[in-house]
Amino acid sequence: MPKNHAAWQDQVGVPLSIRPTPYQTDLTPTQILVKPHAWAINPADHILQDNSLPFVKYPVILGEDIAGTIEAIGSEVSTRFQIHDRVLAFAQGATRGVAMGGFQEYVIVDVAMTCAIPEGMSFAEASVFPLGFTTAAHALFNSKTLALPGPRVDFIRGSAGKSVVIWGGASSVGGNAIQLARAAGLEVLTTVSKTNFEYVKKVGASMVFDYTSESVVEDVISALDNGDAPCVGIFQAAGSNDSVGPVLEIARRAKGDIFVITTTPLQGVVVPEGVRAKMLFGASHDDILHIWQQFLPQALEEGMYIVAPEPLVVETRGLEGFNLDMIF
Repeated sequence: MPKNHAAWQDQVGVPLSIRPTPYQTDLTPTQILVKPHAWAINPADHILQDNSLPFVKYPVILGEDIAGTIEAIGSEVSTRFQIHDRVLAFAQGATRGVAMGGFQEYVIVDVAMTCAIPEGMSFAEASVFPLGFTTAAHALFNSKTLALPGPRVDFIRGSAGKSVVIWGGASSVGGNAIQLARAAGLEVLTTVSKTNFEYVKKVGASMVFDYTSESVVEDVISALDNGDAPCVGIFQAAGSNDSVGPVLEIARRAKGDIFVITTTPLQGVVVPEGVRAKMLFGASHDDILHIWQQFLPQALEEGMYIVAPEPLVVETRGLEGFNLDMIF
């Protein structure tokens, strides 16, 4: 039997501890055992490491983004995947138990949130998708958030006749949100720094604004009010609490009923009267499973959905390479 090791988070605010961990073979019919060849680290891992959250029980194995090969499959998986297939998957150790934590050498994942890696895509490239893609999908398509029509591979740009604002489009979540919204037929307006203008245009943004500009709020409002596609929502895909204020101000002053979805808490934030605002928290993935199972595999295979952002690969291999201070 193979040996397994994991990077354990024993309590809040302490370094990860790498030690032997049971090799899990007890799979449900819809689970897969994956041997990661690449892990991605994102800001959510940093937050989980340094902050006490009610749904996390310590000790815990964190990590959501993995890409690797299938070692074992449940009895109902064979119609989609076989042993040795290359896959990317969303690991859920923080909420589903340590066997499903990503920061280990063998990880149990759900088949519903697993996707084949197309030929020509590296494990490192594939590993950047799971959490960013899932978060963006929840913001746009969950029935309790913007509830937009789902993305299509054969989309026609702007066919929905509506627009959405992605605040922080150069982030992992933002890049996925831009691509997903475009594939849902929406016009996408986004804010980034000037150095990232061309990047977000490449992934599908229609209009780009410099979030460091003193006039960014006025500029976005003007674009929305003078555009032909009514804005249905603003998604704060990246940024600190400082970015919530501008987003709420845009929603308050621009035309229409604009629903604001944030990735940062709204506690202590004064939400203007008449503005709907909600922090994103995807407790259930049911509303987006069809996007994982139908849209993403085909979109990756046909090359119409790209790696965003490209991974920064550290030199140290294996679990020893984790460094949660190195977040981009």
